[in-house]
Amino acid sequence: MARAMLEYTKTILQKVSFDARLFAKEVKKAVSRLLPEEIEELKIWLTQFIYDKPELKQSLVYLKA
Repeated sequence: MARAMLEYTKTILQKVSFDARLFAKEVKKAVSRLLPEEIEELKIWLTQFIYDKPELKQSLVYLKA
C-alpha cells in the first residue's frame, strides 16, 4: 500500500507540473505523507523529472530536512 502512495504522488506531480506554485504545494504535501525511505526515492525521481524544468527547482527546498 505504501508503494502505491509514492506512485500516486508521482502521478499528481506530473499532472501539476505546469504550475510551479501548485507543484511546490504538492511536494510539500507529499513530504508530510510519505515514509522516510519513500521520500528518498521521491528525491531521486524529482531530480530527474525537473532536470529540464528550471521553474520547478524551487520545490526541492521542501525535501531538504
